[in-house]
Amino acid sequence: MKADLYQRIEKPTLLVDESKACANIRKMVAKAAAQKIRFRPHFKTHQSARIGEWFRAEGVTAITVSSLSMADYFAKHGWGDILVAFPVNLREMDTIRRLSEKIRLGLLVEALHSVRALAEALESQVDIWVKIDTGLHRTGLDAAQPRAVAELIAEIQQHPKFRLRGLLTHAGQTYHAGSVQEIRDLYTRSWQALAGLREALHPYGIGEMQLSIGDTPGCWLREELGQVDEIRPGNFVFFDSMMVDLGVCSVDEVAVAMACPVVALHPERNEAVIYGGAVHLSKDALQNDGRNFYGYAVLLTEQGWQFAGHENRVIGLSQEHGVLRLETDVFSRLKVGDLIGVLPAHSCLAVDAQGKYLSLEGEEIFTYLSSGA
Repeated sequence: MKADLYQRIEKPTLLVDESKACANIRKMVAKAAAQKIRFRPHFKTHQSARIGEWFRAEGVTAITVSSLSMADYFAKHGWGDILVAFPVNLREMDTIRRLSEKIRLGLLVEALHSVRALAEALESQVDIWVKIDTGLHRTGLDAAQPRAVAELIAEIQQHPKFRLRGLLTHAGQTYHAGSVQEIRDLYTRSWQALAGLREALHPYGIGEMQLSIGDTPGCWLREELGQVDEIRPGNFVFFDSMMVDLGVCSVDEVAVAMACPVVALHPERNEAVIYGGAVHLSKDALQNDGRNFYGYAVLLTEQGWQFAGHENRVIGLSQEHGVLRLETDVFSRLKVGDLIGVLPAHSCLAVDAQGKYLSLEGEEIFTYLSSGA
């Protein structure tokens, strides 16, 4: 780390540890490769062309994004196989049409109307995945209702502009699990539901289709990824306080921390007030003893940051303020004007709020929201 790095920081600044992030990438790449499963990481976590190169260096060629604007940004930075893992938004048809002419574009559908509208509007071929609900109950066709899925697939197969890829799910219910074993079990049940649906479609004359699944907790913790063709985890590149609390990762694997100026100290209650609020960290919360908290405090060091212990937390957030409850030995090290770090509750939202990073080597790294691209 450059000696003057922390002297440069005036406002809440998201620090990224490249060595930790790249170690996380290598581990997931190796797991997928060992099981001959396509690795299509979700780039909504980091949102950055620069960080995307860390994946490309490990042989990644296909990616997932959460919006067409993000797809457009990464297409401009040389990514040619991009899946938009969000139900197709027909109001962005012009962008869909333009991207489909430049890259191999993947789209999610679950409605007959969307399929017909795409077929009428598009001139170039696109990949189509059918979104399946395997337990999260957010969106997608029910995995236990093969007839409805078969009807949608029959419509897709009528249109030569579509390359039907298969069935896709997000096992986001793992984020609400109560234990590591429950995460593993939920992941297993999710891919098995997809596989069972694929079998149930055979009597409708529908042949083999690929299976795509994506969630960091299950993909990271489950040694055997199951009978799937593709995994799409994203959060694993950075992890966060939520993943620590779920037992998915260790604190040493978290690759981002928000450096925040200390603006007030209250020794009578061991609380520090920081410049770093909901607009920087988001209001995604964790719970301890029935009370919300918003991330763990860490001490900034010459090597990056050091975990200060599970009792050191962000206990309150307003728009710009954060309130830290600290143990005495941590509180006693601080003075007004110092910096302290926070491991965000949810790194994806902290990245989205900040729009850029500062590496431990002092490099500014921009996301698609701040790059102007």
